[in-house]
Amino acid sequence: MADTLLKVSGLKVAYGGIQAVKGVSLEVCQGELVSLIGANGAGKTTTLKAITGLQPVGGGEIEFMGRSIKGQGAWDLVKQGLIMVPEGRGTFTRMTITENLQMGAFVRNDKEIDADIEKVFAIFPRLKERRNQLAGTMSGGEQQMLAMGRALMARPKVLLMDEPSMGLSPIMVDKIFEVVNDIHQRGTTVLLVEQNASRALQLATRGYVMESGEVTMSGDAKALLDDPKVRAAYLGE
Repeated sequence: MADTLLKVSGLKVAYGGIQAVKGVSLEVCQGELVSLIGANGAGKTTTLKAITGLQPVGGGEIEFMGRSIKGQGAWDLVKQGLIMVPEGRGTFTRMTITENLQMGAFVRNDKEIDADIEKVFAIFPRLKERRNQLAGTMSGGEQQMLAMGRALMARPKVLLMDEPSMGLSPIMVDKIFEVVNDIHQRGTTVLLVEQNASRALQLATRGYVMESGEVTMSGDAKALLDDPKVRAAYLGE
């Protein structure tokens, strides 16, 4: 059986007196693409922020590569290989595409950064065409590609993606999901948070369904995709 890289047990997160995440448990094994789906406000983004050190944890445990990481800062987790592509992309708008990619490798100190930029350009040819363009002048879809490429520059052991298709045109949504699949097929382990349940589960190995701060269903992604409750709640059937 593949090694468990990320294990979350009984995670709780509160905003003031409001319990946003209520005991969530999930795991991601080496080589998997795991999807976490749910409606807007279900607690998916809060869960990712807690895992990656961007949100204080109220209870539970988070383990990465067999060690507890609860309470560690995002900076330390990036150095360990736990990397998130945030909702809203968060590109450095006044930097060029190339400079954004270099920022993704900020925690590295090796001689392969330029080679890895070329690997990113192989995945995203559009970025290579515009390598000297300011990120802030790009379309939303192009900035999403850049955010994904920047994350890859940190050489993630687990790549967490938060709503990569949000706000994009249908054509660009197709492209983003194609790239997510490509990144996974190249060997990157992925935890994908998405409102687009159908597309997310089609790509995934396994899936978790989150409602009102809790995981209500989990299992094989294809089985979830065929489940009448999932289809009724998230696929409009």
